[in-house]
Amino acid sequence: MNFISIKNKEENLPEIAWSLVQTCVIRGNIQHLGHCPLPTYGEIIKVLDDLFEIIYPGFGHRSNLHMGNINYFIGDILDRTYDTLSVQIARSFCQEKHSSDKTPCPSSGDCTSPMRAEFEKFGQEKTLAFFTRLPELRSVLESDVLAAYAGDPACKSYAEVVFCYPGLKAITIYRIAHELHLLGVPLIPRMMTEWAHSQTGIDIHPGATIGPHFFIDHGTGVVIGETCEIGEWVKLYQGVTLGALSFPTDEAGNLVRGKKRHPTIEDHVVIYANATVLGGGTVVGTHSVIGSSVWLTQSVAPHSTVMMEKPNLRIK
Repeated sequence: MNFISIKNKEENLPEIAWSLVQTCVIRGNIQHLGHCPLPTYGEIIKVLDDLFEIIYPGFGHRSNLHMGNINYFIGDILDRTYDTLSVQIARSFCQEKHSSDKTPCPSSGDCTSPMRAEFEKFGQEKTLAFFTRLPELRSVLESDVLAAYAGDPACKSYAEVVFCYPGLKAITIYRIAHELHLLGVPLIPRMMTEWAHSQTGIDIHPGATIGPHFFIDHGTGVVIGETCEIGEWVKLYQGVTLGALSFPTDEAGNLVRGKKRHPTIEDHVVIYANATVLGGGTVVGTHSVIGSSVWLTQSVAPHSTVMMEKPNLRIK
């Protein structure tokens, strides 16, 4: 191993730092300079942690909750989460504006006062609108807990699902992010679901549409694309991919965005481990079963069973 002497470090580090500064001139897509702060992962994770406390009260940091104190408990969390989330959403709108306008954030001072006030207003309005959806969100997530308990004979209680199942963690964060996505909040929904991806190995785009009673068993390696549509009582196993078959481009060779690229999975479908279902025109009909390791790029009628032919095993 080569060690740099103190003298060499003092001589070389300023030069290295200056070289890196020069790359900021020509590598402008991977930096954010100025005084309009971006959303931060740390604050977003704190928001998710607080929302877990609200959605699953008693399963988080606070115990001894009862009907006499839960109103205060939830109200206190909502109050602090409102402040944090509204600031983060305001920052996301600021970033989106400068990104879409292709104008840099001001290098000194901050965004103009009217613009800053507009972003803050957006943040507050979107946060309140999101909060009004939390009661219904809890109802849908309860159906996901029930689906996990009903779909896994190894599960002994609803508490086990909440505490132990990575699929529930991923779907909880997805459903939170999806509501923000529907409200038009930029960037933050993807930050949330990508954090869930890093924690669980389950990659669900916040733009996907997923019905109630959804269960991912085991979960690692599951991928659900942006334009995927999933009905009620759908069950996926580990390694399932609901992805795009191809990526259309325009005359200039740029990707065409906003088109349906991912499959539709109708109600009461089971898809087993490592199956791959691709394409925006692919529909898996209700009450169908897709077997393990199947590669499917065409629609199947309701009540279908799709399986690979049994391979020839060789045992020596």
